[in-house]
Amino acid sequence: MYALMALTFVFGYLCIALEHPLKIDKAASAILTAVICWTLLVLGADSILPLIGAATAGASGNDHHVTEELRHHLGEISEILFFLMGAMTIVELIDAHEGFKVITDRIRTNKRVHLLWLVGVITFFLSAALDNLATTIVMISLLRKLIDDQKERWFYAGIVVIAANAGGAWSPIGDVTTTMLWIGNQVTASGIVVKLIIPSLICLLVPLTIMSFVLKGEITPPKPKQSRESRRDPTTPFERNLVFVMGLGALIFVPVFKTITHLPPYMGILFGLGVLWVTTEIIHRSKNSEDKDPLSVVGVLRRIDVTSVLFFLGILLAVSSLSTAGHLIDVATYLKDSLGNVYTIAMSIGLLSAVVDNVPMVAGAMKMYPLVSPEALALAGSESSWLSNFVVNGNFWEMLAYCAGTGGSCLIIGSAAGVAAMGMEKINFIWYVKYISGLAFAGYIAGALSYIALFAM
Repeated sequence: MYALMALTFVFGYLCIALEHPLKIDKAASAILTAVICWTLLVLGADSILPLIGAATAGASGNDHHVTEELRHHLGEISEILFFLMGAMTIVELIDAHEGFKVITDRIRTNKRVHLLWLVGVITFFLSAALDNLATTIVMISLLRKLIDDQKERWFYAGIVVIAANAGGAWSPIGDVTTTMLWIGNQVTASGIVVKLIIPSLICLLVPLTIMSFVLKGEITPPKPKQSRESRRDPTTPFERNLVFVMGLGALIFVPVFKTITHLPPYMGILFGLGVLWVTTEIIHRSKNSEDKDPLSVVGVLRRIDVTSVLFFLGILLAVSSLSTAGHLIDVATYLKDSLGNVYTIAMSIGLLSAVVDNVPMVAGAMKMYPLVSPEALALAGSESSWLSNFVVNGNFWEMLAYCAGTGGSCLIIGSAAGVAAMGMEKINFIWYVKYISGLAFAGYIAGALSYIALFAM
């Protein structure tokens, strides 16, 4: 059963990676993989659990142990899922009110290089405040209003992917993998911002600098379309600006809420969502249902990407089954013996996340290398040098947040931002490899080396 669990996970992983050729949604593959792995674990509990030192009080005792482990892991996973659902709802609510026009309407340049830097820098900081997926969608929608030629738009879309992933890496709410590490207490909000903002910025500046020598002249803006009929805006400027400021404030307030109350981050995001919900109900209370419904939280919830939430649930449950069975301990030992360096391990995980999803890569790393407490470090003796990398804000966790967040940019299928850009602009995979992957890799390596130079030497 131990080997069969591993084979099941690998097969499920392949189905996730080959989602488009197979035409099977990755959420379905992840859910099935999770259920089958836990089923195999409970059926083979008598032979698997003794291998990892679990209590063996007969078959019923082992079954109870597996069930308790499942409940424990589900509690941890639920914190991540509720946080994501709250954040996604707030972003969709801002978008429904056209709040992002506050930013997009202020870009008015036709020079290629100027637009390149504007788009890159805005995406970088907007991704840190929202998340890389939502930011990518907003910025590519903006590019369609600014650039007529699709192939030229692809270059800017590639920079958006790199900038969105780099911006998400240094913020606790900017990328789902960084959020996972923050909720798991591997990193703190202040620690991740201070340590990773420079490597993440370098990760963006290197591609921008290279592209500045390539792009010349001015862009061709799209021809203005004549409106077939006058359409009344769904919101007033006051409502649009109010929801934008409050939504952005709710997201930024989450780390502050956690610091003040010591409650989990999902409580902070639910608090922000609740305040925004009440506010939108009040400002739209006098409108008819046809105008009000699309602007309400109830209406916005229908637009939430539930399949992504189910994918995270499935893959995190599958990884937790391997953690319970002991597979991840074996992998961690192998990586330590073969690579022997936490920076090399993190950089390898980052590059692998360009081929497969970064969520299971980080989830696996979190289970492979448990968080080390100060007390355990003090008693570690000769192992203290290695274990010091795995304390709160340890070098491994910070390097992992950077690498998993930015490594996915090396391939367009390696991140949620890349997949969104690919779907919206129909970007060719081979074209991305030819023109953007080298830029992304150069930025990735430069940022990683800058972190090592700043904090490891």
